[in-house]
Amino acid sequence: MDRLLNVTTVLSVVLLIVVLFSVRRAHIRVEYSVSWLLAAGFMLALSRARPVLEYITRRFDIPDTPLTLFLAAGSVFLIMFFRFSLIISDLRDDNIALAQRVAILEYHIRTLEQHED
Repeated sequence: MDRLLNVTTVLSVVLLIVVLFSVRRAHIRVEYSVSWLLAAGFMLALSRARPVLEYITRRFDIPDTPLTLFLAAGSVFLIMFFRFSLIISDLRDDNIALAQRVAILEYHIRTLEQHED
């Protein structure tokens, strides 16, 4: 169990570092990095708080403490992926609206050019 918690700790720290470097180099926008930083921080705190994991395991009658850790991690990242799916959907809708506006402007420009000739 301790090895698993140590691996989870290392992965959480690596994720924190990767996200911070990505923000610094402008590979990811700050508003999207907050979710990743919170998730990595949550996993780091959970991996270092073994009594909390054991309490959750007993409270929800989960058969094994490592399973509790993976259920928590899976839940956090599932919520994040849903959030990003919503963001992508909004961006797609905005992209379609923008393409339609550009098409209308191009039509008006062509119409004006034809009237000038």
